[in-house]
Amino acid sequence: MKILIIEDELDLQKTIKESLLKELYIVETAVDFYTALEKISIYDYDCILLDIMLPNGNGMQILEELKKMKKSGNVIIISAKNSLDDKIKGLELGADDYLTKPFHIAELNARIKAVIRRNSFNGKEYIEHGNVVFDIQERTLVVNGKLIHLNRKEFDILNYLLLNKSRLVTKTALAEYVWGDHIDEADNFDFIYYQIKNLRNKLKNSKASIIIETIYGVGYKLSEE
Repeated sequence: MKILIIEDELDLQKTIKESLLKELYIVETAVDFYTALEKISIYDYDCILLDIMLPNGNGMQILEELKKMKKSGNVIIISAKNSLDDKIKGLELGADDYLTKPFHIAELNARIKAVIRRNSFNGKEYIEHGNVVFDIQERTLVVNGKLIHLNRKEFDILNYLLLNKSRLVTKTALAEYVWGDHIDEADNFDFIYYQIKNLRNKLKNSKASIIIETIYGVGYKLSEE
């Protein structure tokens, strides 16, 4: 799961980031309007935490840009402005929730999970395909009733493929989702190949009813056997 924090208050940004990293999210940050705009233009996120007041712009403009891009970013506005008008406008522009500062990090974490569950998994905390049960919150994979160990990257890869079941996922999109904006530092995508190879072997050995197909030169696709 990849989350973008758009917040110019550095102490708060750091606190939120540290908390989310403990929850095993991939976390990226932006401190101003233009950096945030660049990131939402290039990458996709499972959730965006959005401050309204930003240097060089504001969060409402970010919501408008997301709407133009037809991107559902699962946006939670985090703002010091406890204004009814701002709440209404934010929700009308596509925000999923509005949290007024100051807030407890535990409440923010709960709201993030609720938004992701509601929008990405139809309100469920797990994805089920055939004999495979993939629990998002517990970060577990069960096949035929047996728990299959996945490392963090394998879990994130399978999560993204399940979210895009039967659709082609390019290597670039998969790398950006699992490794975040640090992917720009990579020379090639060999590291994806090795993670996919290990994940494919685990699914095969456990006789899972899903398989990862390779679309040569392009990427991967998850399908049922």
